[in-house]
Formats: sequence, structure tokens, C-alpha cells
Amino acid sequence: MEELITRIQIDGQVLDEGVLKVDSFLTHQVDPQLMAKIGETFATAFKEQGITKVVTIEASGIAPAIFAAQSLRVPMIFARKSKSLTMNEELLSASVHSFTKQVTSQVSISRKFLTSQDKVLIIDDFLANGQAAKGLVELCQQAGSQVCGIGIVIEKSFQEGRQLLEELNLSVLSLARVATLSEGDVTFLKEESQGE
Repeated sequence: MEELITRIQIDGQVLDEGVLKVDSFLTHQVDPQLMAKIGETFATAFKEQGITKVVTIEASGIAPAIFAAQSLRVPMIFARKSKSLTMNEELLSASVHSFTKQVTSQVSISRKFLTSQDKVLIIDDFLANGQAAKGLVELCQQAGSQVCGIGIVIEKSFQEGRQLLEELNLSVLSLARVATLSEGDVTFLKEESQGE
């Protein structure tokens, strides 16, 4: 997706060879116009799959996921990283390790929102080691839901996340595939599967 790639080139900051900071439009401050276009791109790519729910993980996946859900006209569910007092029903839970934060969280979704009748599109902001997406897949499997695809805003192609998900026979669509990050420079893989 050229508009996303251009935005990364203009506003993204490389903090080191593994970390890309995009807090001006995705991970802290959100550009709603860009997120709407991202959501529409995911919805168009997966519209023939019969998606009934869009699933993400808090917090940075919520913006692109809600716009994808809006375009698909289905509910969006986000896995929570901490249990609140109001979450007193049976929960689906999985452990997820964050590459950026270097912490492992227990994420949960209420079982009442995800069923064996659901066809799920998973959306996330980044794909690095694949653990967040894998955790969401596990939650869907616990519910008996079918995962029809995974939409990623930014993929770090030099890490093993895509391979992990493809080994699970999951379809992955990344809108911007980063090939390298080094000293303020970001290079991208150019291919049709980027949703262009």
C-alpha cells in the first residue's frame, strides 16, 4: 500500500535494527484517514471469505481493526491484556510475548463474543516474531472459530513471524513489508501481496 509506505518513510523512525517507531500515525497518535484506507484495503482483500468477526489485540491493533470491521460490517473484538472486574464470564486465554516491550502477557476474550460459527479476520499493527497473531489464532481455536486470514499493517520481513504463521497454513496479507531497518533507513519488499 503505497500511501502507508510513504508515511513510514516520512514519519517512521528507526530506533535500532529491529525497532521501527510509527507513533505519529499508528501506535500512539492515530491518523484516522489512513486507518480508514487500511481498513478498506483489508476488507476488500478478505470480502469473499464470509468474515463474521474481526479480532485484534489491544492497543495499537484496534484502529486498523475497527476500520476493517466497519468496512466488512461486522463486529470487532479486541483481546485484553488485563482482566477487569467486569470480565467475570468464561474467558478464552493465551500467552503472548511482545517483541517491542519484551514482556509476556496473558490475553483474553470473553467466550460469549467468539463462537464456532465465526469466520475470523485477525488484524494487527506489526508482525515481527508472530507471537501476537499466534496468540489470537489460539483464542479463535479455543472457541472453534475459523481463522480466514491475518491482516498486518507493517511486517518486519527479516523476522520469522510470517514463516511461523504460514507454517500454520494461515493466509497473511501485509500492507508494508519492511526488508531492512538501519541507521534511519527503511527498505521495503515490493510485491503484489502488499495490498497495493
